[in-house]
Amino acid sequence: MKQDSRGFRDALGHFATGVAVITTKGPEGAPLGLTVNSFASVSLDPPLVLWSLDRTSDRFEAFMKAEHFGVNILGGESQAVSHRLSRKGEFSLEGETLREGPHGVPMLECAIAHFECCVEQRHGGGDHVIFVGRVLDCGHRAHGAPLVYYRGRYRALGDAD
Repeated sequence: MKQDSRGFRDALGHFATGVAVITTKGPEGAPLGLTVNSFASVSLDPPLVLWSLDRTSDRFEAFMKAEHFGVNILGGESQAVSHRLSRKGEFSLEGETLREGPHGVPMLECAIAHFECCVEQRHGGGDHVIFVGRVLDCGHRAHGAPLVYYRGRYRALGDAD
């Protein structure tokens, strides 16, 4: 059955996903971020993760040039951060509490889990590029409910501990 792109998108929206902010340093060295829900694990040995980026993103060139990136898994209290970084032109991490990971990647303090990665591979995938990263460092909070995206809306799980 052939679907138009809106029908395809609506069907995909029925798959609940976590929300992450991918971070890196831009060409001038300033930290920048992008909200994604395309994050997934690939392999435990070696530790690999993936995420995808639309080729028309205003952050495309910065991430194509970056050799390292961070994945910041957001908790329910971070909806405003996610929403802001999902909009075109809104990529600055100014005003966010950051820490520098062991490999120099800017990481969000508000994240309930984080992964600092080096780019292992980039693959074309239609109108997106799929980034595969080798995890160099990771960690998580002992408590915190994730921010979830489902059917075009943010949701928070009440009790995730």
